[in-house]
Amino acid sequence: MNWIAKARMLWLAGLALLSLTIPPSPVSAQQFPPSQIKIVVPFPAGGTTDILARFIAQHLSEKLGVSTIVENRAGASGTIGSEMVAKSPADGSVLLITATHHVINPSLFRKLPYDTEAAFAPVAVVATAPNALVVSKDFPAKSVGELIAMAKKDPGKLSFGSSGIGGANHLSGELFKQMAGIDIVHIPYKGAAPAMNDLLGGHIPIMFDTLPTVLPAASAGNIRVLAVTSKTRAASLPDVPTLDEAGVKGFEATAWFGMYMPAANGNAAYTRMVEVMNEILASQAIAEKFATQGVAPGKLSGADFTRFVDAEIKKWSAVVKTANVPLE
Repeated sequence: MNWIAKARMLWLAGLALLSLTIPPSPVSAQQFPPSQIKIVVPFPAGGTTDILARFIAQHLSEKLGVSTIVENRAGASGTIGSEMVAKSPADGSVLLITATHHVINPSLFRKLPYDTEAAFAPVAVVATAPNALVVSKDFPAKSVGELIAMAKKDPGKLSFGSSGIGGANHLSGELFKQMAGIDIVHIPYKGAAPAMNDLLGGHIPIMFDTLPTVLPAASAGNIRVLAVTSKTRAASLPDVPTLDEAGVKGFEATAWFGMYMPAANGNAAYTRMVEVMNEILASQAIAEKFATQGVAPGKLSGADFTRFVDAEIKKWSAVVKTANVPLE
């Protein structure tokens, strides 16, 4: 072999060795969209979170041209499905759509299998829905002010129901107690449906629940809505005041649903997913679909949503501590 052939072989060998030491480029490592997208919903099928996730899956599939499926991984107040997502690759192939529980759980569990703030990259608020302060149809108080006056006159006599300890509607009631300076007794149920049934039957006088859930009973005259918990009035109940307007200044406790990726550190897949979700949530088609569930498309995404998540974790932590909610 002449010296030219030897030199060429050494050069090729060097290139081969060099290729093994150079990491793949960010573009190839974060190819987007992935071949398939899976949206994990950490609750059973059929609930609001699940329905919204399936709407989003359809639009992601159409927009990105990839198969998008929804997988329900229920259990432990949403932590089982969330843990699965936290341990998945941050390439956009696995997403989490969950509810307000996600930011309340860090305050309710002694130990979670993940760090809620560090393990996830918040993509966007998918949808929001105000809660409502409702009372049984024969309840004497006709306004929030009258309810507060009754509660202050007889501390501990009135009660409110919820879907269970630590749920969003339970903590809405605890926040109301704290901000109004009243003592009303919490009665937890195994789900919102049995609590609503007892409200309809007059067995409990007060409850906080999502507006889509209470509207049918309110429209039929079987319960009364005293206030909504959002900052602004609900379009479906324009004559009902907010709790802030009714005298509980600064009160806000809306139900919201969010999309997350595993911790992505602002990578290309995360940036693109934020862009795509902004486009989807701004569409008229999604607004119309969401309206059938009594919710509105979310407005926060990316860094704005991340700041909101951090603030919500701190807010509900303070409520849980003040209310002495037992940890799990």
